[in-house]
Amino acid sequence: MPTRHARTPALPTLWLMTDPRMGEAMWPAIERLPRGAGVIFRHYGVAGRRTLYERVRRIARRRGLVLVLAGTPVQARGWRADGVHGGAAGAARIRTMGAHDAAELVRAWRRGAHCVLLSPVFATRSHAGAAGLGRVRFGLLARQSRVPVVALGGMDPARARGLPAYGWAGIDAFL
Repeated sequence: MPTRHARTPALPTLWLMTDPRMGEAMWPAIERLPRGAGVIFRHYGVAGRRTLYERVRRIARRRGLVLVLAGTPVQARGWRADGVHGGAAGAARIRTMGAHDAAELVRAWRRGAHCVLLSPVFATRSHAGAAGLGRVRFGLLARQSRVPVVALGGMDPARARGLPAYGWAGIDAFL
């Protein structure tokens, strides 16, 4: 269930990160999300990206999902997204950013992120070979953050339990 944080609009605690590797499995994954969950649309460089986004947007509106576009704030406004994901400066109703260490957490807060997706918590297929932060390091970093932290990387509901995180995000967990 989304809640309001001190400086954010309605901010989901559960996020689906889209990925071209999801293929047609993306559609039932979006349909299964609970009302108020978020979708971060990341299909970078994919032919027909805007058409694909519009299909996701229609589903998100019908299902009461928050839809954030990985891109620029100008693009997110033009595409009628609820927010923007990424490092470009600019105002957005919801602004999410990724981080992998303490310096990137600070950078995200300074750039106006409403929440930070801290990753990878655990080993993940999307970043094969990358070492995960693990529960302890994730916890230490999350507790330092001035904005809500969402756990990403090898996440599922069981792994999210007990983490000092505002919420969690995933790709494969929804397939």
